[in-house]
Amino acid sequence: MRVLITGGSGFVGQRLCQRLAEADHRLLVVSRDPEAVRERLPEGAEVRRSVLDFVDTPPDAIVNLAGESIAARRWSDDQKSRLIESRVNITRDLVILCEQLKSSGGRAPRVMVSASAMGYYGDQGDREVTEETPPHDEFAHRLCKRWEETAREAADYGTRVAILRIGLVLDAGGGSLEKMLPPFKLGLGGRFGSGKQFMPWVHREDLVQAILFLLANDELEGAFNAGAPHPVTNAEFTRTLAKQLKRPAIFPVPAIVLKTAFGEMSRLLLTGADMRPKRLQEAGFRFQFETLDAALADILG
Repeated sequence: MRVLITGGSGFVGQRLCQRLAEADHRLLVVSRDPEAVRERLPEGAEVRRSVLDFVDTPPDAIVNLAGESIAARRWSDDQKSRLIESRVNITRDLVILCEQLKSSGGRAPRVMVSASAMGYYGDQGDREVTEETPPHDEFAHRLCKRWEETAREAADYGTRVAILRIGLVLDAGGGSLEKMLPPFKLGLGGRFGSGKQFMPWVHREDLVQAILFLLANDELEGAFNAGAPHPVTNAEFTRTLAKQLKRPAIFPVPAIVLKTAFGEMSRLLLTGADMRPKRLQEAGFRFQFETLDAALADILG
């Protein structure tokens, strides 16, 4: 297939491009700086600045991973707008591409797998969360809701839309672990606040395989939780990571310190959801790394 990828040079996107290339798919990648990202992509990847630059090379499938990091800086009103726009604008361009391909007498892409995040659910306390769980209304939910609603518009042009609500992505060389490891390796790690908040997580390889699974299965559409079957609380995550590194984790960070340092963004660290991948598992997807112990042993080993 010709697969159009936004965010293809990112932490998840690079691994996805590698797996797609290994399966002999043709890569069409969107980047604002094509020359800079080509060396990070498999040989033969075609890189252009805009989604709409690919109207003359109609993709068979789309994977939409683009979006500014939600934890890059404090959530001022301007930053909230940037976070929404960075996701919604490129997703809207993908919908426009589908519309243009359809209206020109051709065919829109067969499928679009579009990223969302566990933040869709907002703070859910300790109750088990599936794709049917009603969300808690807060900024992270509203951001994800706008993102998902825009992606679903592609269905108007005959494109099957599957949405992945992604947990913390774990692997070496980037993602959530990159910032956690230095203090933990020094024995300075610890839980955040009470540590009772859930941290849905997923190994990067399992996330990539889930994307490939949704691309390949024509009957799958709608929202899917992309987190491992056994999410853990922040306290459990802290203990497991410390054990794998053979270091103590005895320096908790009080909630008030996080709230003072990060403002509203501290909710990313102090709240969570016990998110389960119900629909993926019912569809027959199997996780290679079901437990945090297994994932961290693979990554840190």
